[in-house]
Amino acid sequence: MDTLPKAIMNALAQHGVASESVLCWLLCDRALENGFRDTYVLLTREELLILSHDQAPAREKTYSGYAANNPLKGLSPEKEADWELEALKIRDIESLSIVNLVASGMVVIKAPEERAVAAFTNGGMRSAARLAKIFEKLKKSEELGPEELRDDQERATCPKCGMIYPEEGRQVCPKCMKKHAVFGRLLSFAGKYKVSMFWIVLFMLLNSAAGLVIPYFQGTLLFDQALGGKGTFAGQIGLVIALIIVFRTLSLLFGVIFGVINAKMAANIAFDLKSSVFHAMQRLSLSFFEKKQTGQLMTRINNDATELQYFFVDGISYFVVNAMNIIGIVTVLLIMDWKLTLLCLLPLPFVFLLVRKVFPKLWRLSIRRHKRVSAMNAIISDTIRGTRVVKAFGKEQMENARFQRASGAFSDAEQSFNKMGVTLFPVLNILTQIGGILIWGFGGWKVMQGDFTFGKVMTFMNYMLLLYGPIQFMNNIMNWWSYCMSAAQRIFEIHDAVPDVVEKPNAMQLTEMQGEIRISNVTFGYEPNKAILKGVSLHARPGQMIGVVGHSGAGKSTLVNLIPRLYDVTEGEIRIDGIPIKDVSMASLRTHIGIVSQDVYVMSGSIAENIAYADPDCTLADLIHAAKVAGAHDFIEKLPDGYDTIVGTGGHNLSGGEKQRLSIARAILHNPKILILDEATASLDTKTELQIQEALDTLIKGRTTIAIAHRLSTLRNADYLVVLEQGKIVEEGTHEQLLVKEGAYYDLVKKHDEALKMNEVITA
Repeated sequence: MDTLPKAIMNALAQHGVASESVLCWLLCDRALENGFRDTYVLLTREELLILSHDQAPAREKTYSGYAANNPLKGLSPEKEADWELEALKIRDIESLSIVNLVASGMVVIKAPEERAVAAFTNGGMRSAARLAKIFEKLKKSEELGPEELRDDQERATCPKCGMIYPEEGRQVCPKCMKKHAVFGRLLSFAGKYKVSMFWIVLFMLLNSAAGLVIPYFQGTLLFDQALGGKGTFAGQIGLVIALIIVFRTLSLLFGVIFGVINAKMAANIAFDLKSSVFHAMQRLSLSFFEKKQTGQLMTRINNDATELQYFFVDGISYFVVNAMNIIGIVTVLLIMDWKLTLLCLLPLPFVFLLVRKVFPKLWRLSIRRHKRVSAMNAIISDTIRGTRVVKAFGKEQMENARFQRASGAFSDAEQSFNKMGVTLFPVLNILTQIGGILIWGFGGWKVMQGDFTFGKVMTFMNYMLLLYGPIQFMNNIMNWWSYCMSAAQRIFEIHDAVPDVVEKPNAMQLTEMQGEIRISNVTFGYEPNKAILKGVSLHARPGQMIGVVGHSGAGKSTLVNLIPRLYDVTEGEIRIDGIPIKDVSMASLRTHIGIVSQDVYVMSGSIAENIAYADPDCTLADLIHAAKVAGAHDFIEKLPDGYDTIVGTGGHNLSGGEKQRLSIARAILHNPKILILDEATASLDTKTELQIQEALDTLIKGRTTIAIAHRLSTLRNADYLVVLEQGKIVEEGTHEQLLVKEGAYYDLVKKHDEALKMNEVITA
């Protein structure tokens, strides 16, 4: 259970209630009339406790969590409130329910009269649903399992700044998170490439070492000794020039070697990073993708992975080498003349202060720019995928306007980021170049005084020029850091996202399946306190065909989606061959289940590849046989390239019936023990439907089949029928038994027959 606030624990203690006895609690942040008031609804094993006060809340409340959750001026803090406690025995309460309102909800009890005890904004709906569930179990004197007592619900907003978390179920705030933690975690990815990075850094250091002696040769040796006629190299101009050429060649050679290794590592890193993100997405549940736009996910795989590639390739190695260069050059300069060196480095503190002040702003601008480009990519993806709809409704200009707005927003974000960059970096460059001006001024004055030689000044100046490169890199590292850390943060959001449907560590491998399905008292909803299915029970024996009928929105598709664990039930249990499906590995479970959905998706590729997706190792004979059984072989042969005909994403060049037949052929090739037909013939005309129905009649033999259809004629061979209304099974039995009852099924059949007659009149 989430920890109670100290003020509430103190208030409970004042009323003689031990906080340890609280099983769960709900903060209701709305007043019953209007405005905001804090009321705590708490449950113990014997009592429902309502803790309230008449003061305004001590913290600002928000519906979505985007606004700051800041203390309000002039209000007493929560701990100073005078809390009143109302304690009700659970045995005296007939029921506790959660009523959904607009962007909010209410806790309503009946004890014995019905009344609302508290209200809350929508962010508390999950906790409210959990409280109602635990109350119901306590009322029935049922044992509470660890899953009920454990509070797995994540807070929707950051408690520090009030910003909504980017990913549901992951308590990471991009505004408040520690950036060095992201950096440290990112470094752990470098383990695989440590050998390559070692050689890169080694050759880069050798390259730098060879380059470090050149300024000394070009300054002191050339001017003071070779040209000045003093010292070891007096008059030996050719030898000094030869040494300069040798060391420049070595520096170039070492640079080529580390460049070749770096290029190879860059390609491998790009591949591994993109694969890592893609694999992380594949383990996530269906609900994750339903909440995301395609363009956003594409941006993360492509753009963010590329940014992290720069981190490994151009970041770590160059950072190490440039840091070593700065240390080496500064050391040499201090040995030559520490006073002049300190004078040259005088602007550096101003550089660091500027970097420290501007860095957070660049970070935020980088995040905003990514959001804008993700939104723009999402519009591009949606428009391309929905081209047929766009053109059918003549909405090209509207889509142009949408794209213009998104592109304009991205352009504004890009300009803000770039403006700060082009303003900051020249200022940093000027600050660093002041050192060179000081050398010429102070060094020239020292030469005139006879304390310095001209060669020493040239050596000093050359080293300072050599120092500009590493310092420039360190200046630009802020830009690189902002890019990479923002990208890393978004990548880790996917890596850390917790799937809604989780496989047990030692899940059972189901090698064989008889096909018995038992659904027991199943309740499920996509949102808390909004159940789609309510206490549904169903038993399908091996080889039996069960027909599921009902009006649109009754929960038919939701029911069949629970069998292959596309979603997990909220309450109840589903067993296959007597084994709970939560105990079975998802791969082995879905191997034995085939689905023909009303939402047919055709992937980009050949017709053969689309059918063989269910079994890539199938023979050509098996593939053609599946197409013939599905009634797809004839139209495929008429295509320009037959089975090798390429279809685009979504299959826009195929009719709805043709795509449906490909989907059926895919399921036939899968050869499952359990077959789910979710409006499998919805897109077919009457003639084709009859042909497909004959094929399906052959296909379902020996298989357990759950069939959903609006056209009741397609369920004429079902062994058993269930009628769903508003998430509940209201009738069940054979076709003849249900007609005799003249209930919900009878009404459906009657309306169906009337629709067919009307269609015949219109056709005639």
